[in-house]
Amino acid sequence: MSLPRIGITLGDPGGIGPEIVVKALADGSSLPDARYLLFANAFVLEDQERSLGLKLDRTRVFIREVETPLRGLKQGAPDKGNGAASFLYFQIAVQAAQAGEIHSLVTAPVSKTSWSLAGISWRGHTEFLARLYPGAIMTFWSEKMTVALFSHHLPLREAVSKITRQNLVDFFRALYHGVERLKAGAHRFLVAGVNPHAGEDGLMGREEMDEILPAIEDARREGMNIDGPFPPDTVFRRALGRPGDIVVALYHDQGLIPFKLAAFDSGVNVTLGMPFIRTSPDHGPAYDIAGKNLADARSLREAIRLAFELAPRAL
Repeated sequence: MSLPRIGITLGDPGGIGPEIVVKALADGSSLPDARYLLFANAFVLEDQERSLGLKLDRTRVFIREVETPLRGLKQGAPDKGNGAASFLYFQIAVQAAQAGEIHSLVTAPVSKTSWSLAGISWRGHTEFLARLYPGAIMTFWSEKMTVALFSHHLPLREAVSKITRQNLVDFFRALYHGVERLKAGAHRFLVAGVNPHAGEDGLMGREEMDEILPAIEDARREGMNIDGPFPPDTVFRRALGRPGDIVVALYHDQGLIPFKLAAFDSGVNVTLGMPFIRTSPDHGPAYDIAGKNLADARSLREAIRLAFELAPRAL
């Protein structure tokens, strides 16, 4: 049986992406038994290897040189050239996944500001993937907690406007099938309300009564083990330490604040609803510590481990 092929992108060259990639891939004892294809500029990697005093195992890690506008390295702030480079690493890696060259894709963190400076219209990896695969869903996994986001990189007013019965039913259905495809088992979905106290029977908003509860009832009739809406300030406690429970958060910060409090160093972003696996650390490019050898590679290592674990189901 051939080894799984896992692609890894370098992320924003001006952030901690290159550092955590080199740290993760140089530690051969912690890597799953796979072949790794790294989408990058070789000179950025070589600079990181020299700076960190580490070497990649070229018998397991292979470099796919990506043509980018980079001719030097600028660290510590958003930058047009870094934005263009990080997008090209990602775009070429996605094409490799679509062509079957890799079974899973792990993406190091990028900067939305750098992408914008480079004229790239998507707000992040998931938005780009959702253009190719409209059912793509952003989820976050850890041993402590699992969270699925109904909406992600949207202004709050726009996110709330999307909370309709039909939109929710479509999302619940896609989430259920995406989770079952990756990790079949006894999952329970806990839906957060959007208003304080989940609306308090309409006293603090009617979204729960008019849209969210009817959608949950529709999903139950389709066979989903789903419950709610629960008050947003308590639903995450229900799921904490229960791997089979998945909280459905209705907007970005509702889900990401508790998740990152529980699992910032080990959490993994997993995109569902595609023919290949995509994982990522649950943090950004951390410009404030870029180039200082302070970045923790644990979240990236967990993203690689999960990409390996889920890869066979994607074949």
